[in-house]
Amino acid sequence: MAVKIDKKIKGYSVLTPEDKAREAAPPVQAESITRAKAEAELPKADIIHMHERIERPEVLVGSTYKIKSPLVEHAMYVTINDIVLNAGTEHELRRPFEIFINSKSMEHFQWIVALTRIMSAVFRKGGDVTFLVDEMKAVFDPRGGYFKAGGVYMPSLVAELGAIVEEHMKSIGLIHDPEMSDHQRAILAEKRKQYEDRAKKNSEITPPPIPSPAQAGEDARRAEGGAPGAGPSSTTNTPGASEDIAVTGDGASFPPSATLCHKCSTKALVIMDGCATCLNCGYSKCG
Repeated sequence: MAVKIDKKIKGYSVLTPEDKAREAAPPVQAESITRAKAEAELPKADIIHMHERIERPEVLVGSTYKIKSPLVEHAMYVTINDIVLNAGTEHELRRPFEIFINSKSMEHFQWIVALTRIMSAVFRKGGDVTFLVDEMKAVFDPRGGYFKAGGVYMPSLVAELGAIVEEHMKSIGLIHDPEMSDHQRAILAEKRKQYEDRAKKNSEITPPPIPSPAQAGEDARRAEGGAPGAGPSSTTNTPGASEDIAVTGDGASFPPSATLCHKCSTKALVIMDGCATCLNCGYSKCG
């Protein structure tokens, strides 16, 4: 077919048979699908999430924890009840539903009732409730804190309640504690062994104490009298004696001379090679 060119040619391109067929085909009108319609057609799983409209079941699963603090005369018992969502399915979840605190001591009754009611309301709201742990553990008593069993420092009674809530949330899988890597575990084990070897070496090279003249005369009188167990007096603790750092069922019992580690709040900070080192979490002031 002849085409008359009445303008100056500025460029050209070769038209392939595929281009001709594409131009000859009629245009296809795409069906417009709204987002709501597309979401409605997707398969849905009936997953129940925690929200305040969920009614309390007749029976709840719970755990009770005991607090023996020097700040109160009687022990406190903390009960946290959980609700099981989507039971029997792959989406089964266990979430805290309510909390109660009971004690013989009535001096803290008002604020304990207020605290437990507010915490229970937050639990039933759903969403991320783990923020309660950080908020409670950051409460400091103006009279000073205390050390609980194991040498862990608690700045207040509310902070220990927060530690119990954290422990419970870890047990139900709501909080995941970052585990120490194998490399960190190896370094920590090496530090503990070095400290134990050093303490044992100091105890071996320390000479036995020299008894005073009065003590020597007392030992001689006991020996002359033939009393049972006569002889030198019982050994006394020397400054170079080794300190117990044996591993127990609850973890490790750290030396009595250890100080508080600001990272893990445990009395496990010792001086090794001129550097403050924690035998619990591996923290070192020298890096």
